[in-house]
Amino acid sequence: MMKTLGSGSISCLVIAALFILGSARPAWAADEILSGSIKEMMSPEEFKAAGLDKLSPEELEKLNAWLQGYRETTEKVTEKKTEKRVASKSFFHHEPIVSRVDGSFAGLKGRTVIKLEDGTVWKQANLDDHAGPSPIDHPGAAVVWTGLGYKMRIQGVAEFYVNPMKTP
Repeated sequence: MMKTLGSGSISCLVIAALFILGSARPAWAADEILSGSIKEMMSPEEFKAAGLDKLSPEELEKLNAWLQGYRETTEKVTEKKTEKRVASKSFFHHEPIVSRVDGSFAGLKGRTVIKLEDGTVWKQANLDDHAGPSPIDHPGAAVVWTGLGYKMRIQGVAEFYVNPMKTP
């Protein structure tokens, strides 16, 4: 025996389909708004209230060109700010930093300053730590937050505490 869908089930399916279609619209609508003309972005009432209906087609075209340039500039500034935030996030949010020593590493001598290729600079925290292999060129390095401070591990050397001196 075959079961049929009741009118309540069909209504639910229709509502679900409309909800899915309605929630998908903002993604493509946002792209359309950001690349469209000012007339497309505003309602006819807003366009008229701003006095833009008095502009000649040439003036409106120049306004749209300026607006597009402004959007591109704003987008670039936003991208740079985001990149800066991501770069500083690893230090301030205690995410592990994985890099390489910028140059040669000859070991710990008590007041060793270690510059990594990612631009961060670290200073040995414990003056009594003395260790190290023969000099290694560009060894791998990792810095992690332990809750008590930063620990660095360099290829071939036991972990040791460091203090940040400079971040990119």
